[in-house]
Amino acid sequence: MTPPRTATGSATPTARSRRRGARASGSELLAAAVGAVPGGAARPGQQQMTEAIERSVASGEHLLVQAGTGTGKSLAYLAPALTVDGPVVVSTATLALQSQLVEHDLPRLADAVEPLLGRRPTFAVLKGRHHYLCLARLDSSTEDEPGDTLFDAPGGGSGGGTKWLGEAGRLGKQIQRLRDWADETHTGDRDELDPGVDDQAWRLVSMPARECVGATRCPFGQECFAEASRARAREADIVVTNHSLLAVDMLAGRHIVPPHKLLVVDEAHELADRVSSAAQAELVPELIDRSTRRARPLLKPDVADRLTEAGDALAVGLAEVPAGRLTAGLPAPLREACTLLDGATRAALDAIGEVKSDDPDPVRKQQAKAVLDELSTTAQRLLEEAEHDVAWVEKPENGSRRALVVAPLSVAGTLATHLYDERTVVATSATLTLGGRFDTVARALGLDAPPPAPPSAAAAALAASTARGDAAAPTPVAAASGSRAATGTVPATEGPGWRSLDVGSPFDYARQGILYVAAHLPRPSVSGLPEAAGEELLALVGALGGRTLGLFSSRRAAQQAAELVRARTDLPVLLQGEEALPLLVRRFRQERASCLFGVMSLWQGVDVPGDSCQLVVIDRLPFPRPDEPLAAARAAAVDAGGGSGFASVSVPIAAVRLAQGVGRLIRATGDRGVVAVLDSRLETARGYGPFLRRSLPPFWYTTRPEVARGALERLARS
Repeated sequence: MTPPRTATGSATPTARSRRRGARASGSELLAAAVGAVPGGAARPGQQQMTEAIERSVASGEHLLVQAGTGTGKSLAYLAPALTVDGPVVVSTATLALQSQLVEHDLPRLADAVEPLLGRRPTFAVLKGRHHYLCLARLDSSTEDEPGDTLFDAPGGGSGGGTKWLGEAGRLGKQIQRLRDWADETHTGDRDELDPGVDDQAWRLVSMPARECVGATRCPFGQECFAEASRARAREADIVVTNHSLLAVDMLAGRHIVPPHKLLVVDEAHELADRVSSAAQAELVPELIDRSTRRARPLLKPDVADRLTEAGDALAVGLAEVPAGRLTAGLPAPLREACTLLDGATRAALDAIGEVKSDDPDPVRKQQAKAVLDELSTTAQRLLEEAEHDVAWVEKPENGSRRALVVAPLSVAGTLATHLYDERTVVATSATLTLGGRFDTVARALGLDAPPPAPPSAAAAALAASTARGDAAAPTPVAAASGSRAATGTVPATEGPGWRSLDVGSPFDYARQGILYVAAHLPRPSVSGLPEAAGEELLALVGALGGRTLGLFSSRRAAQQAAELVRARTDLPVLLQGEEALPLLVRRFRQERASCLFGVMSLWQGVDVPGDSCQLVVIDRLPFPRPDEPLAAARAAAVDAGGGSGFASVSVPIAAVRLAQGVGRLIRATGDRGVVAVLDSRLETARGYGPFLRRSLPPFWYTTRPEVARGALERLARS
């Protein structure tokens, strides 16, 4: 097998060779990187961020940095990272940013700084074990039971013999292609397999971390792709990983990610949610059934039958209990199912015993044990009904899958304990301030910060000193509602061991865009798209002639909007769900008159600079729904303590989501356009309206529809 290579294409360096070379400051390295780009120019915010990170590394203080779109924050933190001795870990929330770093930013930086350092910096990507081909699973993939493959697929086994054979043939071809690929790949990384295979096939040749026996006990341990990725990470200058793996690393005692002195958390507003997901567990009847089939060869019939009985009891309990948060403890049917499952899994684990090196098939034995152990732990956690946990029944509308889920009420304590110890943390994002302050995000990330004034108090103070901003000419929202200016005017915040910085954005938001709030519309009350909001949408889209990104709070509202625009105009409308999202976004970029309508995944995942997107329409403020179990539980806990759950939980969630959605408009210095919010509460709600507006870029602000339509008509003519 070919020796592992780093992402830069050079052989993996030794730790000693990695540290040789000239010394240069982060500012010097940044200047070299910027200068290597044709037409590249220094950006004050970028330089300010680099210098602040260098100071944090020297002092050991943690740093929160808000860097608006266009700042160039990736290079701003990668350059000083190369001055740190040993690996620096960069964690991202999205695959798009991870790919941008590895495929564009890091290679460009390495080329630019090599003359200064006297060597080429190296970097590596570190993903979860299940992202890599497992040679042990591949070796035994043809021996898997049908129940572990075909019958677990949607509709598997229910369509008769012909369908079963068709599925088997399709899977067989994909497995053979994976076998051929295994002889060629250097990394075993699924993302490098082109064309790819479906999830069902990949599950047969990958190994979740909990099921892995470890390199020393695996017959393929010396050739393991996942182990090789960890070895490369230990020797690289910069390691790029993701929030999900970072969360697992924290919860597992920090032995997955290599030891490091500096951690950069990009898209930091997403970290707490990813840690919550990593700490979440669920019980699903289908998983119990699959685990029973896998363990049955290792068990006596009566022990396996107890597992089957527990799975059946859970299925009955989930059918009887309505979906939603369990506020009064586990209902009797679910408590009985968890009790049965706890006893059955303990008995099964005792019967299987320890995994030994001389076992005939240690890999399969470990797989069986790992899943049973997870089921046992989850059942016990649910039966404990701890105050710091939230439990709910999940029944998706568009599927038959039902689950009993448990998650932590808060992860701030987990982050405070595990994120900051023995390393300096730099957390950055374009949306770290809420209501013009860092305090809310700081607390969510486990940093000890003084509580900010509640939104209602801030609104009262603001109302006494500022105008409403609904004059005939649009008013800068920075003046109308206290929003931060493009030069970074948010006051610095500090707490024990941390500080904050807002470097602003190079965009001139007040000249490039308008924030229009349709204050004349009725307050949203019904689900879907209200008739008045639909008419407003038609007027705005018609004034521009398409080029519209519609961000909707529900799939029903997006569908109604698409039907309305299709019926009343000749504009092409692309609706999320009708085709693959990457294809829809590509068409939206290419077809200048088109509209793209969708739901929450579009609020963060679309980057369309230029004149293909000059109108962003948001149908209503993105407060969490009342049936979102975690948000509801957290709000209820604040209410029980004498505070306002709505102000402390729902408003900050809406602020982050709204800022992300509004941020879709201006993506480059030449962009122009309008953000239209069809929810009058952003203007009329005196408690939280100004707070939300201060969380947004400082666009020109107006509540007059003729001003917004006139601007769009001028854009259409130009």
